[in-house]
Amino acid sequence: MAAESAAFTPLTLPVLPLDDEVVLPGMVVPLDLSDAEVRAAVEAAQAAARSEPGKPRVLLVPRIDGTHAATGVLGTVEQVGRLADGDPGALIRGRGRVRIGAGTTGPGAALWVEGTRVDETVPDPLPGQVAELVKEYKALATAWLRKRGAWQVVDRVQAIDEVPALADNSGYSPFLTTEQKVELLETTDPVARLKLATQQLRDHLAEQDVAETIAKDVQEGVDKQQREFLLRRQLEAVRKELREINGEQDGEESDDYRARVEAADLPEKVREAALKEVDKLERSSDQSPEGSWIRTWLDTVLEMPWSERTEDAYDIQGAQAVLDAEHAGLEDVKERITEYLAVRKRRGDRGLGVVGGRRGGAVLALVGPPGVGKTSLGESVAHAMGRKFVRVALGGVRDEAEIRGHRRTYVGALPGRIVRAIKEAGSMNPVVLLDEIDKVGSDFRGDPAAALLEVLDPAQNHTFRDHYLEVELDLSDVVFLATANVLEAIPEALLDRMELVRLDGYTEDEKVVIARDHLLPRQLERAGLDADEVTVDEGALRKLAGEYTREAGVRTLERSVARLLRKVAAQHELGERELPFTVTEADLRGLIGRPHHVPESAQDPAERRTAVPGVATGLAVTGAGGDVLYVEASLADPETGAAGLTLTGQLGDVMKESAQIALSFLRSHGAELELPVGDLKDRGAHIHFPAGAVPKDGPSAGVTMTTALASLLSGRLVRTDVAMTGEVSLTGRVLPIGGVKQKLLAAHRAGITTVIIPKRNEPDLDDVPAQVLDKLDVHAVTDVRQVLELALAPATNGAESEVPVAA
Repeated sequence: MAAESAAFTPLTLPVLPLDDEVVLPGMVVPLDLSDAEVRAAVEAAQAAARSEPGKPRVLLVPRIDGTHAATGVLGTVEQVGRLADGDPGALIRGRGRVRIGAGTTGPGAALWVEGTRVDETVPDPLPGQVAELVKEYKALATAWLRKRGAWQVVDRVQAIDEVPALADNSGYSPFLTTEQKVELLETTDPVARLKLATQQLRDHLAEQDVAETIAKDVQEGVDKQQREFLLRRQLEAVRKELREINGEQDGEESDDYRARVEAADLPEKVREAALKEVDKLERSSDQSPEGSWIRTWLDTVLEMPWSERTEDAYDIQGAQAVLDAEHAGLEDVKERITEYLAVRKRRGDRGLGVVGGRRGGAVLALVGPPGVGKTSLGESVAHAMGRKFVRVALGGVRDEAEIRGHRRTYVGALPGRIVRAIKEAGSMNPVVLLDEIDKVGSDFRGDPAAALLEVLDPAQNHTFRDHYLEVELDLSDVVFLATANVLEAIPEALLDRMELVRLDGYTEDEKVVIARDHLLPRQLERAGLDADEVTVDEGALRKLAGEYTREAGVRTLERSVARLLRKVAAQHELGERELPFTVTEADLRGLIGRPHHVPESAQDPAERRTAVPGVATGLAVTGAGGDVLYVEASLADPETGAAGLTLTGQLGDVMKESAQIALSFLRSHGAELELPVGDLKDRGAHIHFPAGAVPKDGPSAGVTMTTALASLLSGRLVRTDVAMTGEVSLTGRVLPIGGVKQKLLAAHRAGITTVIIPKRNEPDLDDVPAQVLDKLDVHAVTDVRQVLELALAPATNGAESEVPVAA
């Protein structure tokens, strides 16, 4: 081999260009002579071979994008004839690599170049690493050929022992690109070329394995789908036969859940969860209890209005007119709903309907005494907004699952009341009234108020999860109205999530308007009377509201109106009264009896509670609204030896402490107030709050108890027309209290004309209706001395003898 390579001499050959094709030494390729350049090169080689021994020789040079490679292959024209398609062609065999030099001249129209044969000798015997490389290449080539079924070629590859020929054999590989073949051609070192060919073959086999794996997975998936489709068809056929045997109708809804889920407009995650349950249902047997649970769950999901929303009525003036027509007074909550609609309208106009996945819902807490219209107000709000309305009664609820739902672990599991309310409303943005939220309890089954924290939190309720549904439910567009009678009974964390709106009760004028416009027409219809048959004048309604009832709301007033109309209807049926009939103030006593609440100021002066020293009129707030509270004080006989302070009337600890403070203040400032405080050392004081069966607590009766004790010691009467409220300190300061509006409304109902309140509560007077303030003389004080000056009547002769003495 070395002697032969030393004999290499420069060659002058015609160039046969190959466009996007590469021929390596040892390859035999047919070429089409219809191509001008190929025909010119072959004819030039034949012309040159006439003067030289041997076969015509050409230089096979790859040409890529018009550029010739720097290395070509010496090829001999083995045969010239016709190809299989009948076109003229030539069979050319590659002999060896030639490094291309400068161009030269020669016979014919072909391009002639000078070239030099490349030395491709390999040491004999082969080194160990090269032998291993040869072995690896043959193994890879054999594996690839066997996959293609080319068994005859396997023997031919195994028979090649020369490294250059083995490396160039990869030129037949169809998976190699033209660039990869050119790289093999230009790699003149046989060992490096064999390494390159081995790497190319190894990479192709790896890609082929991945492709086969993917194809296998795809085929298995297709086969699985086909099997599943076939099995489902068979299952449907079996179930159809079973239904026919059992006499059931074809097309039972238990068999079309998949179609119903796919046809329903569900959120993507809800659809995925529903389809998973459908898969479980189809795999379960008809006798399995799990099947009924899944059907119930699917029915619940499909009945939910996932994509149903009502359009808000953005007629702000119209909404306000609806609220005014259906409810008198309650200006605070009406303003809040109007504000909410105005903001919703502006957000919608500016494309801010959904911000951060949250919509613009609202959570309001309507707190006030019974009968002021909290529950009916929810329906009016829904009517004004054009939304669906649903009421959820929470009074007495003690199970946390009532709010969040039961987990699907047993028969009878149901979603919570919130989910059921949305389903009942048929809309994702209804007005939900959570009635009596202050009556929610807790026991071993959990705390429903804690479960309501997420429902009523605008920052969380857009992803509310019910334990039964176990999919996210967006509550951020719901308007929640929670009603309560007692604010203190609502947990602080829950109250913090709601916007508080107080409904403190109606004035007498508002009650008359409500009775005339709402209660009377409703009760006329219920009594079977027409508006032109029985009329009730305003004076009678005012007396019903003022003397027959005394409440913050209008429930008792409505019952009184109903009783009045029933009496008139009964008298007409008995022939005792002719219709039409107008009920006047003078007719009330004959129809429904005497008044039940005569104002203290209307009674005979000698019969009034404050007709004796030691009785003062206070103001308090209860669960039923504001109320008038009387405080009675007396001194024990010194002979009994009973000293100290006695309190009765079912009082709380705070009220007991207020009584001790009042007594201590009078003892320490008795001389200044010109009171005989010496009696307090030797004689025990007794303070009593009538209506002893009603629990009472709070500091706001401090000034009332101080006034009652001062009246007792001084013998001066407390003015009948004066009521007071305020906390008292040891130094005699009058401190602020709560519920000023409700207390002033109660004073107005009771016929009180003068009210004493703490100076720091003066801003609360802005909440009191103007018609009530006009009829009250309100004094804002800072010290108990001012209270005593206003409340105590001037001293009269013989006052000492009027001091009550406890037996």
